[in-house]
Amino acid sequence: MTDVLGYRRKFGVLGPSTNTVVQPDFDDMRVPGVTAHYSRIFTPNAKAISDETFKAGTQKIAEGVLDAVASVMTCEPHYLVMGMSAVTFFGGKAGAEAFREKIETASGVGISCGSLATTAALRAYGGVRRIAFLSPYYPVANAEVRRYFEEEGFTVVRDTPLRCPSWTAIAEVGPERLRTVLRELDGEDVDALVQVGTNLSMVRLAAAAELWLGKPVIAINTATWWHALRANGIQDKIQGFGRLLEEF
Repeated sequence: MTDVLGYRRKFGVLGPSTNTVVQPDFDDMRVPGVTAHYSRIFTPNAKAISDETFKAGTQKIAEGVLDAVASVMTCEPHYLVMGMSAVTFFGGKAGAEAFREKIETASGVGISCGSLATTAALRAYGGVRRIAFLSPYYPVANAEVRRYFEEEGFTVVRDTPLRCPSWTAIAEVGPERLRTVLRELDGEDVDALVQVGTNLSMVRLAAAAELWLGKPVIAINTATWWHALRANGIQDKIQGFGRLLEEF
């Protein structure tokens, strides 16, 4: 017997309780026979006013991940998808792998997480060596993202931390601001642009930006969902979210 709606795959999605973007983003990219079941990581709406408070807030989220895993596993998903990205970059390449292994050990199923998925996406395009990225984070977290990408073999030319003042404020950053940042990050010395931070709404803007910048622009929610589909042998091509889901 198979699930009536999730007859191809049931994905359990782990995300902070303050995150209002990743769930609708994943729903918009859903394909027939694949369902997503959101498990909220209890997260106070911390006010981030410095590197220290931002890092403390991310650690609070990390502490609740395994409880969210235990909750979502009761619906017997085939696979997990990480709807929160900051802690998946901490500790560089080794830290990302350790995070993946911890969740897979606890759940008994595979997982796609933002750091590893974004790396896979960059490599899918081919020829990408030099990147720039933006985040809703503070500089302390951008330093971790930079370290991760550089340990994966990419050169980070520049980056922008938006310093959002709370977790819910991340979802309030509009396309006008994001377009400006993308143009500031872009240059002839950059092969691709990357956006991290799953509560930052960029799946459609990134797709549009690929057209007017003429290079890969990867939104982390797109990359993570793409990675989960392909890791499960689901090759459906999805229009409207950029070359990653349309071509690879």
